[in-house]
This record gives sequence, structure tokens and C-alpha cells, in this order.
Amino acid sequence: MASPPPARPGFPVRLTPAAPGAPRGRQPSVPMAPAVSATPSMASDAVRARMVQRLAAQGVSDARVLRAMGAVERHRFVDSALVNQAYEDTSLPIGLGQTISKPNVVARMIELLLGAPALAGKPNDKLGRVLEIGTGCGYQATVLSHVASEVYSIERLRGLHERARTNIRHFRLATLHLILGDGMIGYAKGGPYAGIIAAAGGEAVPEAWIEQLAVGGRIVAPTHSASGGQALVVIDKTAKGLQRGILEAVHFVPLKSGIA
Repeated sequence: MASPPPARPGFPVRLTPAAPGAPRGRQPSVPMAPAVSATPSMASDAVRARMVQRLAAQGVSDARVLRAMGAVERHRFVDSALVNQAYEDTSLPIGLGQTISKPNVVARMIELLLGAPALAGKPNDKLGRVLEIGTGCGYQATVLSHVASEVYSIERLRGLHERARTNIRHFRLATLHLILGDGMIGYAKGGPYAGIIAAAGGEAVPEAWIEQLAVGGRIVAPTHSASGGQALVVIDKTAKGLQRGILEAVHFVPLKSGIA
């Protein structure tokens, strides 16, 4: 019989803003741009609706994903100087050599995650607990919170972790938990997970992620390919073992260990 799961942490953590001028930690944080005002042109449903229409035309068909992409205001996660590009299908810099992924990539990977065996034949159901490796600015984690019952998102770069905390505060998401930690080892306290999704690619999917995945769950992650680039990999955990599939070529930042 399997040993009892480790104790779950007491979440959600209360996110309190730092006092003016207070230090953010030993690692210099990402320079924060002025808060983006919800202008009528950027905050209107019509702007996001056009983005969603493009996603559908590009092949994203899961209604849960399209609804989530239409619900989350992407312009709240980018610098004010880039706000006019927020709903274009392009990645944008967020600091520390990282980017916010293109809407099409976010939608594609979440749609793949919702194809987990546990949700087979349940097109309207939410996924269970999800672990995201690489919080970045918090955009994908926020979208995930619309299609999963609970989301744990781990980030190794302190500056981005702090920035994501600021970004998501507006949404008041009790089921989204941000963690500063080493994504290579996952986050066992929150598991087992119905899905694990990664925004960074390594040589292979870490064994820790597979151990923390529930039976019926799915991992969607970029890994190094034989050609020297990266490819999107899907791993399903079934009662009979693991099933792996290699999909299209992708380009993500490298998967690294430790906290910086």
C-alpha cells in the first residue's frame, strides 16, 4: 500500500504588498512597470474576443480553454510600454531573460493538458490539481485557474515570483498558489497532480514530476529533441504504466535547478 501523502500546506497564502522602499530580497527584482490602467480599448471583452477567434481559427477547439483565454486580461501581465501588443499572438519580454508565451502556445498546451486520461469523455469538467513549472509573470497560471480546481505554480527566479504575486493580486484567486522554489524537484506537498505543465525545457522530464503525477494524469512539457532543438512531450500515467508522445517543435527557455 502506498504511504500516506505528505501534509498539504496551509493555502492560500495572504499576499501582502511590501512597504514602500522595502527591499525585495537578495536577488534584484524585475523592474516593475507602472500598473496598466484598464482602458476601454484594452479591457473590453471585444479585444479578447478577437484573440479567442484567432485561437479557434488556429485550431484550438476546447471550449474550456477558449473561455479561459477570453476571461483573463493579458494586458495586466505585460509592461505598460508593451500593452498595445498584449493581445497579439507574440511572446513578450518580462525581464530576467524570460518571456510571456504567445497566446497560441498557452492555449495549445492547456488544451493538451485537458486531454488527460482522467478527463476522457468529460468535455465540460475541470481538471483537478495542477502543478505549473515556471510561473513567469503569472499569466498562464491565471488561465489554468479557470480550467483546474487548484493550481500550484513554482518559480525559481525571485524577481519573477514577486512580479507574479503583484500581477495576480487583482484577480483574487483563492485556488492559485505561487511558490518560490526549484521546479526541477516539483512540489510534492501539493500532489498528487492531475496535470503538470512546464514552461521550460530540459534534457528529459524529471523523475520527480512523474512521481508526483496521479494515475490518470498528464504531463505536458518541452524537452530536448534528437535534432538538437526542443519538442513538446506528452506523458500519460495509467494503471498499466507510462505512455509517451512527442509532438511539434517548440522553443522555450532552458529548465534550470536552484533558486536565484
